[in-house]
Amino acid sequence: MNPILCKNLRTKKLYTAATPEEAFAEKDGIGEASQCHYWCNVTQTVVGVDDQPVHKNTCQSHRSCFEE
Repeated sequence: MNPILCKNLRTKKLYTAATPEEAFAEKDGIGEASQCHYWCNVTQTVVGVDDQPVHKNTCQSHRSCFEE
């Protein structure tokens, strides 16, 4: 099951021919795409509006700044 990610989560992969599902997919089935760089489109940094780190594993509905 794919988690619902915040609409403000960004990665460079989104600016390629990849679909959003492909851009946020697990790399080679390893489970952690740690080499991807993520940022918040609101803050334009690696820290979200709630002062927490931005990552596809954390930018989900439990965050106070989450937007669907």
